[in-house]
Amino acid sequence: MKFLISLLVLACTSIPALAQVSSIVHKDEKRRYIVYTPAAYQSQPQRAFPVVFNFHGGGMSMAEQMLYTQMNKTAERHQFIVVYPQGIKQDWNVGFGMDYLAGTDDVGFTQAMLSKLKQDYRIDEQRVYATGLSRGGFFALRLAAELPQQFAAVASVGAPMPEPVRQHHRKTDKVGMLLIQGTADKVVLFEGKAASYLSAEDTFGYWRRHNGIEGAMPQPRQISGPAGDATQVSWLEQGAGGASVALLTVKEAGHTWPGADAFNVGLPIGQTTRAIDANEVIWDFFSRHRR
Repeated sequence: MKFLISLLVLACTSIPALAQVSSIVHKDEKRRYIVYTPAAYQSQPQRAFPVVFNFHGGGMSMAEQMLYTQMNKTAERHQFIVVYPQGIKQDWNVGFGMDYLAGTDDVGFTQAMLSKLKQDYRIDEQRVYATGLSRGGFFALRLAAELPQQFAAVASVGAPMPEPVRQHHRKTDKVGMLLIQGTADKVVLFEGKAASYLSAEDTFGYWRRHNGIEGAMPQPRQISGPAGDATQVSWLEQGAGGASVALLTVKEAGHTWPGADAFNVGLPIGQTTRAIDANEVIWDFFSRHRR
């Protein structure tokens, strides 16, 4: 996802008081990330907090992801830490446009961030999660495949399973999996793209099988938007052993974050549904999963 607005210069006055820009050196390159801590982090000094990694889309920055998704507000309500990492050249290595194994080591960067967060913050290691939009969603799926021992659950928005991730997936650990995809998405197609990524429905089936979920498929729950909103959410979820798999099909919605303010900037990325708030849905799903 390419955006025309650049927030690369991140002035201190533009960040909420409880968000800080941090950096580490990984593979001889300085990598940055924003950490948001809820007010409860200071008022409850004996408590360990869950952490959610929120990965930006391609062409975006960590600040744009923070401002667009507004996940800090949800973190404040439900008391978890949010981390917004910055990709090199505003991208993540999911095997598209770069070598899956020899390209940018974003998996190693994520592991290094997590190690540093454990040193600097009180992290509940059983409740570490990842989400992302578009390219960031693809990368969250890569983390589910490669680091299931560290991530209890993952939520991907506008990004089904990349073929390179599927081809390299060898770990057997179960991971909670939430998929949110718009049927009118013209950037990442709901029906998938040959040799690039699976369809949303095939991705649901893939993780359902991986997590050992069997039995008849339940009837999906239908959620309509408010007056004037033509979108509708079909919510399909199955669970086994604390590793549920859910597919939220957002009919008529585009390549957007459900419930967010419009961020189209003149680009044809489609409608944003008001039927659900992605942040609340994602946190509710995450809160039911522990490593």
